[in-house]
Amino acid sequence: MTLLLDQGLPRSTVQQLATFGIVAEHVGDLGLAAASDQDILDEARRRAHTVVTLDADFHALLAHAGASGPSVIRIRIEGLHAAQLAGLIHQVLAVAGPDVAAGAAVSVTPPNLVRIRRLPIT
Repeated sequence: MTLLLDQGLPRSTVQQLATFGIVAEHVGDLGLAAASDQDILDEARRRAHTVVTLDADFHALLAHAGASGPSVIRIRIEGLHAAQLAGLIHQVLAVAGPDVAAGAAVSVTPPNLVRIRRLPIT
């Protein structure tokens, strides 16, 4: 599984995730820094990546379209530094990895509560 980190997340998280053996790319490194949420979802679908974001719009777009992918992990905890974010994502994948691999909308809220909804959202 490869992650696609949205613009609001630190680029250095990509390297921090690598320490956990998690492959990730950042939208800014792919020339998608100014892309719309829909364009990012489309790119993630083409690349078979899971989107990681702070933005609620991604879940809404998936629900509205009745889409079965790509998976989206929404982090609802702001101000995390790259190492903290990478550790949190690692924990989330330990809990929700099979669901994410199958297609899911995941929300992470303080204090690290993980909510999983399988796609498509009806």
